Amino acid sequence: MKTLNEIKCGSTVTVAKIDGAGAVKRRIMDMGITRGLEVYVRKVAPLGDPIEVTVRGYELSIRKADAAMIAVLEDGERPGFSQTAAN
Repeated sequence: MKTLNEIKCGSTVTVAKIDGAGAVKRRIMDMGITRGLEVYVRKVAPLGDPIEVTVRGYELSIRKADAAMIAVLEDGERPGFSQTAAN
């Protein structure tokens, strides 16, 4: 399973899990990023920080460190199912 900071521009993914604890996790959820949500990666800054995503119809810039706490599923992936285990 990849994290949001590993996703390429132009991709749409589904949030599988938000790691982290306390205030950081709460802040991510307050921005509208919750499990099961589709996120479209619009832009990535030249040095990779920040990442601009579309969430719930609005654009959101998120730090690379925060994006690394968001586990996502790409098309065809299922929660708890590893692609390598399938082969």
